[in-house]
Amino acid sequence: MKRSFILLLLLSFGAKAVWAQNAQSITQAIRYIKLANTLRAVNKSDESVKLLMRALPATVQAKNLYWEAVTNELLGLSYNDLQDPTRSVRYLEKAREQYAKLKYVASAWGVNEVIRDISGKNLYAGIQIGASDIKLAILKTKYETDFYEKDIKSTITIPNPTVTLFADASGALRSGQDALRACLDTIQQYNIPNERVFVVLSSEVRDQLVKNPEDRKKLYDQLVKVLPNSNLKIDTTLSTTRQAELFTVGAIPRKVWPTTSALELGSNQTVGGYFDANKKFHNISFPFGTNTLVSQIDNKGTMNLDAFKREAQRVVKAIADSSVTPRLKANDTGLQQRRTVGVSGDIVWALVTYLYPEKSDITAVGITLDDVERFKRLAMDDLKTLTRPNLAAIEDPTVRGKAEKNLNVVQQALNEKQLIAGALWLESIMKSYSADSVPKRFVFIRNADIGWVTGKFLETINYEYESTIAKGALYTR
Repeated sequence: MKRSFILLLLLSFGAKAVWAQNAQSITQAIRYIKLANTLRAVNKSDESVKLLMRALPATVQAKNLYWEAVTNELLGLSYNDLQDPTRSVRYLEKAREQYAKLKYVASAWGVNEVIRDISGKNLYAGIQIGASDIKLAILKTKYETDFYEKDIKSTITIPNPTVTLFADASGALRSGQDALRACLDTIQQYNIPNERVFVVLSSEVRDQLVKNPEDRKKLYDQLVKVLPNSNLKIDTTLSTTRQAELFTVGAIPRKVWPTTSALELGSNQTVGGYFDANKKFHNISFPFGTNTLVSQIDNKGTMNLDAFKREAQRVVKAIADSSVTPRLKANDTGLQQRRTVGVSGDIVWALVTYLYPEKSDITAVGITLDDVERFKRLAMDDLKTLTRPNLAAIEDPTVRGKAEKNLNVVQQALNEKQLIAGALWLESIMKSYSADSVPKRFVFIRNADIGWVTGKFLETINYEYESTIAKGALYTR
C-alpha cells in the first residue's frame, strides 16, 4: 500500500514536471493549447495562461502561423478573464493580424469584435422619431440569466408635446431637426461608426405618414438635412409587425426562442410575437395601450376618478372579450406552446418598480397574476401605498439608488388614470394568455423598451459576419 502511494506521488510529480516544461514539439504544443482552453472553461484562466506561454515558443519555432494565432487568441481571452485588458488586447491584435495573413477572415472578424468589446468601442445607438418625441439609446449588450443585459451608456428623450411632426408649420420641422441634431451630437462623443447607428421612424409615425405622402416627403427631406453624411439613413420601413419582430429579436435570446414569446404593452399599442423553428416571425398586435385606453375610457378627460374606475373596468373587459381572447384562440398553436412570455412596457415596469424595488438591478423579474391583482387593487384603492414603497429596507446602496431613480421616472411617466387602465389591461392580457391548457410564466425584461435597437444591432452583426465570409475581406474599423 505504501509503495503504491509513493509510486502515485512520483507519477504526479512527473506529470507536473512535464506540464511545467515548454512544449518540445508542435504536437505537444497543441495538447497544451487544448488543455488551456479546457481550463478557461472551468475558470482556471491563470493556469491557462501558464500553459499557453509554454506552448507559444513551439508554434513559433515550427513556423505554424495558425496555431500561433490560436495561442495568441486564447492568451487574449484568458487575460480578459483575468481583468487585464492591456495584455488581452495586445495578444488579440496579434491573433487578428495572423488570421488576416492566413486569410481566415471569419476568425479575424470574430477576434476584432472581441477587441472592440474589450476596448469599449462595441457600442451602438438607436434614434427613434416618434409622433411626440425623439428617443436616443446608446448601449452594448450581453447575455444575462437567459435575457439580454444592456449596458446603457446614455439615454435621451426629447419631448415635443405641443408639436406634431405632421404639421405644416416650418417651426415643427425645425423642432424635429433640433432634436435629431442633439441626438447625433451625443452619439459623436462615443465614436460609434455609422454602421451601428440606427435612425428610424416609429411605426406610429409611419402609419400616419402613409396617409399623407406630401407630409412624409417633407418630413423626411427636412430631417435628412441634419444627417452628417449620406452613409446614415432614416429607416422608414418600421411597420407594426417589423417593430414587433425587432423588439422580439432584441429582447428574447435566440437560444430560448423555442420556448418564449415576447409582448410589449406600449402607450398606444400592444405588440409581440414569436419565432418558429424556421426562424419565421409570427406577430400579434392590438391597437390598445395605456394612453389609447385612457382616451377610450374618458375621451373628454372630464371624468372624476370614481366614474373612471367603473368605466375602465367595463371598457377593458369588453375589449378583452371582443378582441384579445378571440385573437389568441384564433392564433396558431405556436404561441400557446411557448410557456414563457417576456413582457415589457411602462405599465409592467411600474408594477415591478412599485412592488419589487429591491429587484431594481435584476434583468428578468418574474411576475404572477397575484402580483397584478395586488398592483391593480392598490392603483384603484390605495395609490399612496403603491407609489411610496419602503426603500429603507434595501441594504445595498447601489440597488437602493437604482430603485429611487426608477421610482422618479415611473411617477413622471404614468398618472393615476394611466396606472388604473394599464393595470386592468395587463391583468386581462395575462388572463387571456393563460386561458389555454399550457400554463404561462411571465417575465418582465428590464430595458426591453429599447429592444428594437438591440434587434437592429444583432441583424447588422449577422450581416457583417455573413458579408465578410462572402467577400473574403476583413475590415476592422
